Formats: sequence, structure tokens, C-alpha cells
Amino acid sequence: MEPSVLLLLAVLLSFFLLLVRGHAKVHGHLPPGPRPLPLLGNLLQMDRGGLLKCFIQLQKKYGDVFTVHLGPKPVVVLCGTQTIREALVDHAEAFSGRGTIAALQRTMQEYGIAFANGERWKILRRFSLATLRDFGMGKRSVEERMKEEARCLVEELKTYQGAPLDPTFLFQCTTANIICSIVFGERFDYTDHQFLHLLELLHQNLTLLSSISNQIFELFSGFLKYFPGTHRQISKNVLEILDFIGHNVEKHRATLDPSTPRDFIDTFLLRMEMEKSNCHTEFHHQNLMMSVLNLFFAGSETTSNTLCYGFLVMLKYPHVIEKVQKEIDQVIGSHRLPTLDDRAKMPYTDAVIHEIQRFCDIAPIGVPHRVTKDTMFRGYLLPKNTEVYPILSTALHDPRYFEQPDTFNPEHFLDANGALKKSEAFLSFSTGKRICLGEGIARNELFLFFTAILQNFSVASPVAPKDIDLTPKETGIGKIAPTYQICFLAR
Repeated sequence: MEPSVLLLLAVLLSFFLLLVRGHAKVHGHLPPGPRPLPLLGNLLQMDRGGLLKCFIQLQKKYGDVFTVHLGPKPVVVLCGTQTIREALVDHAEAFSGRGTIAALQRTMQEYGIAFANGERWKILRRFSLATLRDFGMGKRSVEERMKEEARCLVEELKTYQGAPLDPTFLFQCTTANIICSIVFGERFDYTDHQFLHLLELLHQNLTLLSSISNQIFELFSGFLKYFPGTHRQISKNVLEILDFIGHNVEKHRATLDPSTPRDFIDTFLLRMEMEKSNCHTEFHHQNLMMSVLNLFFAGSETTSNTLCYGFLVMLKYPHVIEKVQKEIDQVIGSHRLPTLDDRAKMPYTDAVIHEIQRFCDIAPIGVPHRVTKDTMFRGYLLPKNTEVYPILSTALHDPRYFEQPDTFNPEHFLDANGALKKSEAFLSFSTGKRICLGEGIARNELFLFFTAILQNFSVASPVAPKDIDLTPKETGIGKIAPTYQICFLAR
């Protein structure tokens, strides 16, 4: 971090010292870590590359469990496969709380599936899992929607006739339409301006949330929230997306048929009506709005970012594409779209997709957790509400499970016989009680879209493979694929 920035922060902190309420001392025995300064915490130890680089450096010194002070707030950091699984699986209930993301706190306010805690979270998660199952997960109907969307994507790519393009918005449209069909009951055309604008807002927010400036905001949000910054743009974008969701909810309310719910919103509205006499119900407008926002964001950005990054990696390693296309030709051919049943017969393709998710590592820090009660963990006492950061990147790059953790190699997921090999270090969707709700949908999307594209197209880059730079645009809560150009050439 630049010395001038540090100096400015120090001056601001001194100026606001009398305005900032002192934090109560944490009662407990937290893991060791770098010694913090008053209010500044471990700011001086922060790497200019951001929190992830800082955590990995501290892991080398303090081991897989340590405490770091993000400003005045102590956070327990968990690194490595065994540590993360021990916390989130073996002590699942204790580590099931959701921590805060300061830039989203003002708008989310612990409503909705992703940021709720306690009984509210349990009720909303049970409902959401059941509803997603009814309208998508594990159902043949959602596979048909994905196949139709894959067909639309292939036809759209053909219109470019091999000309270079930035694939970001097309992958966003494709993946967003699947979650839109489940949540809103409809898909949107790739030329729908309002739809494209919403996707741009979602992508902008993920980029801003992952930026260095927002990571600094997370450290000192208590007083930086009064000043201009990325947090204000994030809030503005969220409110605009919520306005779209609100209009959609009202359209659903006006056309609701209780006998035939069409999607997630209809089902939630019916539950609201059923529980309207319960003054303690969690089925109210605020939870509906935030839950839809959570699903829309997670169902759009994560999978599209994986595809964007994945195809950049494919351009870097063209020999991998050749093997995938050979397997596609042998199993599927060219006269029909891929199906989910094909995946079991295509271990190399499946291994490549797993390796894309591992190597690209699009949620390196993930969303913070917190302990729900005083918790003993590896000899340390973590007081109730202590925030915990499970660094998923340290599992996906764990040398104890992956022979070449920093190298793209599909063999990481293949056994000696060429069959798909599972790994407990594969935590792309996290694990435990807060594991990603849409894991099944995302896995199916990645397989069907990835194989459909490579079934119909070869890919090329204006840049030679050896010169392709895989460095992310931003690394924070998310790892954002760099902007690039790709040519889809009809096979």
C-alpha cells in the first residue's frame, strides 16, 4: 500500500478518534497473529496486492489458523483444506453464522438468504432449497432450459463469424437466463437493454467489491462510510437492481394464480399470504426482495465469471481443447446438443471443468463467517460473533492435495485409469451449512455450456498462447477475469 495512503488514513483516524466509539475487548483466547496497532490494526502489514496476498504471507509465518486485525476488528483466518473442513464441517453449527461485508451492510441489513443469521437464515434456506428443487435443481425441466439456452448462445456466437469479441456479456446473459427462468419465470433476449444494464450493474458490483479501495473500506468502514468511495456506487447499483426486482414482484402479485405458482417469486408470495397473520414470520417483502437479489447475483456472476476465465485458460493451453473436443466427438458427435447424462462418459472434460474452477479460484476469500457461540477450536477460544474468514483459495491451491497447485493441469482430477477423481480440497462452492445453494445448477450449467461451445467452435486468440496473461483484473471477495478478445471459429 502506498505510504501516502497510509499517512492519510493515519491522519483521518487520529482526527476521528474522539468520534469513534471504543471497541470492547474480546474475551477469549484467539489464535496468534501479527501485533495490531490501536485502531489501525494490522494495516501496516497489509500487502499492496490486497487481503488475499496478505493472508497467504501470514499463513507462512503463523500457520493455518491465525488472527488478523482488519482495522479495529479481530478476524480469525482459516487456511488449508483440513482446517477449513474441520471448522465448517466438523463444527458446522458453530461456524454457520454469516459475517459482514461492510459495503453491502447498509442495503442488505441481514435480510435475504445470503446475509441472514440465526432462525431467519435457517427458515429462508430451507424454503429456498425446496423451491429451487421444485423449479430447477435435480429436475429434467431445468436441463431442457439449459440446453435451449446453450442453443441460443451457439446461434449468437455464429453471428460473429469468427470475429474477435469480449465474451463477458454473452456468458452473463446465458447464465443469468437460467436463474431468471427459475426466479422470475422468464428468460431475456440478448439484446434486451434493461437486462444488459442489470447485468452490467451486477458485474460492476462484483468488480468494485473485489477492488483494493473496497478492501480498505472494509477495514475502516466505521468512518469511511461518511466519505465518497466505491461503497456508495455499490449501494446505488444495488438500489437500482432492487427497483427492477420490486417492479417484477408487483407484476407477479397482480397476475398470481395460487393453484399454479410459476417460479420462486410466486411461491414466496403464496407463503407470505399463508403467514400474514403471523407477526413473527420471516416471509415478508424485505426478505423476498433480498433473497431474489442474492439468487440473481449468485446465479449470474459466479458461473459467467468461471466461463470467462475458463475460456481464457483454454486459449493459453490449446492442447487441452484438442483433448476435450476429441472426447466430445467420440461421445456426443455433432448432431445433437450435450446432455447431463453425457458427463459420466466424459471424464477428461469433467476434469478440465473442475480444474478451471480450482485454478481460476473465483471466490478466493469467499463470504465471511462468524461463530454462533463461544467455540473452542484447535485449543483457542473464539468468542460468540467472532468473524471468521475461510480462505478457500488455500484449499484449492493446497500442495498436500494438488501436485502442481499453481499450474493448470486437468490430471489433478484424473486417476491412473483416466477416471474422474474427487478431491476433498475442491471447495469452489465452500462447504458445511453455508455451502452454495446453487451448486447443482452451476455444475450443470458449466458442463452444458462449456461442451456445447467446444462442440460447435474452435477458439483462437489475437494473442499468442505464451503471451496470454492470466492475471485477474481484481482479487478480493471475487477474482475477476481480465478483459480479453476471443474468436469462435465454426468447426
